Amino acid sequence: MNTQEVVAQFQKYVVANYGRNPICFVRGEGVYVWDLEGRRYLDLFPGWATTTLGHCHPRVVAAVREQAGKLIHVDNTFYMLPQGRLAQLVSEHSFGGQCFFCNSGAEANEAAIKLTRLNGSDSGRFRIITFSNSFHGRTMATVTATAQPKYHKGFAPMVEGFDYAPFDDLDAVKALVGPQTAGIMLEPIQGEGGINVPSMEFMKGLRKLCDDNGMLLIFDEVQTGIGRTGHWFGYQYFGVEPDIMSLAKALGGGVAIGCMVARTEIARKLVPGTHASTFGGNPLACAAGIAVMETIEEEGLLEKAKSLGAYAMAQLRAMAAEIPIIKEVRGAGLMIGAQLTVPGADIFKECLQDGVRINCTHDTVIRLMPPMIATESQIDEGLAVLKKRLAARCK
Repeated sequence: MNTQEVVAQFQKYVVANYGRNPICFVRGEGVYVWDLEGRRYLDLFPGWATTTLGHCHPRVVAAVREQAGKLIHVDNTFYMLPQGRLAQLVSEHSFGGQCFFCNSGAEANEAAIKLTRLNGSDSGRFRIITFSNSFHGRTMATVTATAQPKYHKGFAPMVEGFDYAPFDDLDAVKALVGPQTAGIMLEPIQGEGGINVPSMEFMKGLRKLCDDNGMLLIFDEVQTGIGRTGHWFGYQYFGVEPDIMSLAKALGGGVAIGCMVARTEIARKLVPGTHASTFGGNPLACAAGIAVMETIEEEGLLEKAKSLGAYAMAQLRAMAAEIPIIKEVRGAGLMIGAQLTVPGADIFKECLQDGVRINCTHDTVIRLMPPMIATESQIDEGLAVLKKRLAARCK
């Protein structure tokens, strides 16, 4: 088949709920992917920020192959070795909580929302404060938690129990706290909303506000978790510990997995019958997760993420001095955003035509999330293409 035939096949048989680029990827290795016609692309936003070790990392591939030859799936009415080991790794590298495994970030956030409500049920607390420009998933509860009206259109009525505050505005949050408020939920650094980094004072203030009012602090770490910021988890970047956090994306190195981690005394409230996932924590996905976490630790990739991210942001800031449509560069580690003064969708498409994959989010933010195994020369390669396309807008 050629790409045109694949596109025709999708048009006939696959629901058209994605805006797809007319490219069919068939192979990936490290920072590169190849399409059906054999063209190579530099991928600086791999797997929608999921394949943080790059495409088909040898250790992840080996772990999946080995596990697939032993046991692919067993249901959660039994014990299994990989799930227990991955839970131990996540817990020991975070705040010592207990893990519930599922299949995606949205599912992990659903579990966090349910557990927050369950925790407050005896006192009549069920409301959760979330933030403008957030993104928490596509299920009914998580899309309601996502405080962006464009994601709500056509799905009313939304799920009751969510209150929205401006991001990085502690006074606005305080004004929303009431007797029914069970918790505060946010991304430590907003991803889809434009790589928005809050102040340390805001994050510490949220922790104190929750402590003073008996509420839970929930961090959506679907995008910030597993080394993306140069720390194992985004909360460590701020030194503010949550009560619950959600993980997905990078945890499986490209294999579908989600995880909710909660402080043990809170997690115990999820007794049998309160929540479940048929495929959650299956041996195959957990084997991949173990390989990801062990590789990051053994190869010192957290420090690599810090240094490579600092290099990329320095190059972008130098570019901004020459190209006035770059208004601001912001981020942490390998979670990088360049705020433009013009729409960026066409710039994304033009870079893709030049063989470089980036992302445009929130209309005017160019988003880069390179894999941790990328090199400075590969960053330079991608930024040279981006610079050419941005400079063309200034003529």
